Amino acid sequence: MASGKGLGRGFESLIPTDLVDEDFGPTFSEDEKQASLKELSLSKIVRDEEQPRKDFNAEALEMLAASIKANGVLQPIVVVREEDKYKIVAGERRYRASKLAGLETIPAIVRTIDEQNRLELSIVENAQREDLNAIELATAYAKLKTQFNLEPAEIANRIGKSETAVVNTMRLLNLPDFAKKAMVENNLSEGVMRPLIPQEEKVIKEVLPKIIEDGWSARRVEEYLKTKKKKSSAAVLKENRFLEQEEKFVKKFKAKRVKLTDKSIMITFNNNKELEDLLKKL
Repeated sequence: MASGKGLGRGFESLIPTDLVDEDFGPTFSEDEKQASLKELSLSKIVRDEEQPRKDFNAEALEMLAASIKANGVLQPIVVVREEDKYKIVAGERRYRASKLAGLETIPAIVRTIDEQNRLELSIVENAQREDLNAIELATAYAKLKTQFNLEPAEIANRIGKSETAVVNTMRLLNLPDFAKKAMVENNLSEGVMRPLIPQEEKVIKEVLPKIIEDGWSARRVEEYLKTKKKKSSAAVLKENRFLEQEEKFVKKFKAKRVKLTDKSIMITFNNNKELEDLLKKL
């Protein structure tokens, strides 16, 4: 399978594809019909030699193994049966980490090749529908990534959209759950929500009512966030403007703390004797 280029690089860091939200999965019922969840022995599982991903970061695997030891495998791997073995379709990283964690079994969704192909077709067909909201669409794309190891360029090719459009839509999955639900319930556009993706939850909670109640556009949201960032940066700059001078005062007077503002200076000593010593020098 050809590997995606460009936006495909670092894709896992952009999109939380290990956690596909089935609340927004338009193919969830189809998935259930064509899947069999089992607990399989790791000794019965083999990797797909045609899997394009060959290198796995050792440190990241150790971290995942530690998480698996503590919490178990949270998302099943996907396999197809081949004679008396099961070949990995998606989830080789979880498989490797489970072996590192010392597990003997792993939860797995078992499919036949025909079922796998039918499910891919079902997801692609759903992704091409015009009546899906953006979160459902992002979930469908994520399924193509997690269950079929497709890179963004391959997903884009299958559904007839640009690679950039696919990645931008999938990034919506980085929004917190309350924002995703508000987006669906209030029919908010992808464009107006996209600026909120990198924001902290408190900022998203602050802006969401303005989008919903006041009908803010994507441009208005961007302007608001830009202004907010400038004010925040200016406040930090103003607060830190006298840092160098404050440090000099602390050393000179052997004070505990010195606070300078535009119109005042406040010196705090560790005890009364240090203050008296300074007063004697004046």
